[in-house]
Amino acid sequence: MNTTRNIKRRKTKAQHQRQMKKYWKRGMIFLAVLLVALIGIRVLKPEWLGRGYIEFQSDEIDASKPDIDVELLTVNPYSRPGAETNRITGIVVHYTANPGSTAMENRDYFEGLKDSHETQASSNFIVGLDGEVVQCVPTWEVAYASNSRNIDTVSIECCHPDETGEFTDETYNSLVQLCAWLCMKFQLDAEDVIRHYDVTGKICPKYFVENEDAWSNFKEDVQAAIDRT
Repeated sequence: MNTTRNIKRRKTKAQHQRQMKKYWKRGMIFLAVLLVALIGIRVLKPEWLGRGYIEFQSDEIDASKPDIDVELLTVNPYSRPGAETNRITGIVVHYTANPGSTAMENRDYFEGLKDSHETQASSNFIVGLDGEVVQCVPTWEVAYASNSRNIDTVSIECCHPDETGEFTDETYNSLVQLCAWLCMKFQLDAEDVIRHYDVTGKICPKYFVENEDAWSNFKEDVQAAIDRT
């Protein structure tokens, strides 16, 4: 009788050990899967994860990037606060309202605000009269350009030769390319390209506010540039 009990006891103990080993293996598999998922989230940064800044990369996006002269402003409270943006959801087009001025002159004006304290103003990019592109503020930092949309947009100031605010062909073409590249970089389309006017009602960029057909054509050109890529 005792022998029978001992055999049953040994069987129960062996079964328990096998069961514990099975649980241990399942636990290790679960931890491994969880670790892989966490690494994937950190590397890929899926779109559904939070509202933080995300930019996308590919050979096509890199190939469409325009020539950019990076002339970053000094971090200061008046033109480059150094604050991080949220996820970029739009591209905002502006005009300088300073006829005949160059991209670098406007960039230097923004830089000088750290000393003059005249106002708070800047943009991420400036497109010059000859189509040159100057970057003043990184796209992952806030620029003082679009009021309530500073936190989730990239801003582009454009130079113009006269009071009409109409851009030169060189400025226009560079602006199209820059907007298309930024749209691809942030997985946007031409409908996400807006005017300063669309945020605040300010007549900016003047020519595109006063000529709706020109604005519609511009967005079509941006979308065509995206589609070509």
